[in-house]
Amino acid sequence: MIWYRLYTVIALYLGLVSSALVPRAFPGLNTTILRRVRNNAVNISTHSWEIGTLAEALTEAEWPALSPFMPGLIFPPTRLPWWENAYDVLAIAEMIIDQKANGTLTLTDGQGAVGDPASLGQAVLLRNWTRVDLTDTRFSTAAGEQLGYLLSQAPRAASGAISHRESEVQLWSDFVYMAPPFIAYFGALQNDVGGHALLQIAYDQIRLYRDALFDADASLWRHITLGSWEDTGHWATGNAWAAAGMMRVLTIIRRSNFASQMESQQDNLAQWVNEILTGMWRYQQDNGTLLNYVDQPDSFADSSSTALLAATTLRYSLFTDDGKHDIAAFQALELVFRSIDEDGWLHNTVNPLWFSERSPDGSHSPEGQSFVLLLAAAWAAF
Repeated sequence: MIWYRLYTVIALYLGLVSSALVPRAFPGLNTTILRRVRNNAVNISTHSWEIGTLAEALTEAEWPALSPFMPGLIFPPTRLPWWENAYDVLAIAEMIIDQKANGTLTLTDGQGAVGDPASLGQAVLLRNWTRVDLTDTRFSTAAGEQLGYLLSQAPRAASGAISHRESEVQLWSDFVYMAPPFIAYFGALQNDVGGHALLQIAYDQIRLYRDALFDADASLWRHITLGSWEDTGHWATGNAWAAAGMMRVLTIIRRSNFASQMESQQDNLAQWVNEILTGMWRYQQDNGTLLNYVDQPDSFADSSSTALLAATTLRYSLFTDDGKHDIAAFQALELVFRSIDEDGWLHNTVNPLWFSERSPDGSHSPEGQSFVLLLAAAWAAF
């Protein structure tokens, strides 16, 4: 794995910016425990989508002014102040580019996934935007190659939906969190006619994925369609990935210079997020958790998807001023925080590498750790 140096790379910065080691104080969760959650997430994230999710979680939790969810236009400052320097997120971007194989288009090896490497793109774009040496084109070149791969090289379904897999055309709900937010962020920062087109492409990819995966009767998304096998169940994390990805694209569009030209797209995205929230929370268990396959009573409880959906719900409520799902999110938040032990590990999670199984005894979910940070950040903003 190319990620084995991640914890060491970030640890080198710990003595330099000690004030930013812990996300800002959050009601309901001891900051000492949250520090451990964060460090555990850094320590065990090894796959491309795990690192991409971690970078986004660190941005929201530690450097909220740089996250997509802040008010105002989307553009970060070109020179980061010391109190908002995103040192650990930028370190991830540096490592990505340093280890990028020559001649490859994707930011890293996606191990067969088209969408997963793109989840790293937002950190790379932030690093490019805030670089001190304006002659350093490594980050812009790598981000452009990743974008070009998605738009021109990756396999597609007959509908035009970009495949989530390289070996065959197959659509996974996970893709909506991985690639469209990167495409949208690239477009918003580009801020010209081509950038507007990229924002539309990000929206269109979500629309095409929804057309393929949304189950209107249940108001839920199926997990996987097309290809040599399918997962037609309503996987909780898959629905949370889709809702969270749509929420990020919606926010990026709203904060771009093209918001007034994309009002109908924003309305649709907000509606599509609400569809999932409505479908998911109706199956919330008495203790606040969601089941791994949310509408299958014999499925196991999964605190990981519960955390990501709760985070997305709070972001949706803040964005739309529509609090109809707030009570469910508060109950989920309490369940998630109760599921974290004194060492900062989230328990009762699904195995990220095999979505129908619990995490094995003694192991933990890297994405689940990051979802806790996303939830804590959303709660702090609420």
